[in-house]
Amino acid sequence: MSDKIYELRADQCRAARALLGWSRDELAKRSKVSNATLADFEAGKRTPYDRTLADIQKALEEAGIQFIPENGGGAGVRFKDRSGD
Repeated sequence: MSDKIYELRADQCRAARALLGWSRDELAKRSKVSNATLADFEAGKRTPYDRTLADIQKALEEAGIQFIPENGGGAGVRFKDRSGD
């Protein structure tokens, strides 16, 4: 996981799950975050605590996701470069 907690956005969470082919249940299991919390976050109903966002981010990054910050071209997600593996 990156040293800094990324400002994870709901749309990036949904996109990361889609890249991985994960259901919300799968992310809930891997991040140890309740399905209800994930559903509310992804629907934009509420922002979870920082620790909860860090748990979600960690689970997605451990599965190979890299978060791309807003840099003038828009925030996003992608798979990490595995060419060095």
